[in-house]
Amino acid sequence: MCSNDFVMHYVCTLDEAKVLINKHARFWVCNCGCRENKGICMRSRIDLCLMFSGDIEPSGSGMKEIPYVSVDKILQEAKDKHLVPRPFRNTNNHNQIDGICFCCDDCCGYFLNSEEKCDPGIFVEHTRMDECTHCGVCVEVCYFGSRKMSGGKMIVDRKKCFGCGLCVDICPEECIVMISRDAIIDINE
Repeated sequence: MCSNDFVMHYVCTLDEAKVLINKHARFWVCNCGCRENKGICMRSRIDLCLMFSGDIEPSGSGMKEIPYVSVDKILQEAKDKHLVPRPFRNTNNHNQIDGICFCCDDCCGYFLNSEEKCDPGIFVEHTRMDECTHCGVCVEVCYFGSRKMSGGKMIVDRKKCFGCGLCVDICPEECIVMISRDAIIDINE
């Protein structure tokens, strides 16, 4: 039985997702339950719920075992379509990661339902504002609402940052880095 404070998902960067994936030799994929429920996802393909075991209850239909080359294609889709990696924990052993959902703001239950809980990742963004051109490109991929433009200037609310790293991947100035949440004390906010 899981406790009331159990949160199944947490957020990580794509690099962290690759590390989790590389700890496994076999993989299964199914259709994302959120994407199936919505009907059509405007951001990405539907078969993006990756599992590390064949005996996990899938969130959607079409569960099948896939080779690593197919996992690589899922990772590329996540990068190209700006999807947030959300690993999910085993309900009986909270230290065990059973798989990774690749989520977006178009159909993901987390982004559309404020009641659904998700833990932030171990990283948080740090923008070198002296290098930022305030172009606003990163605002579009910040599904957590941490980044916004106001008066032609970039405003960052680190308390809303979940550490997905999408802003790092898209920044044309390369002035955003991910830092440990523990290191935030050392950075002048």
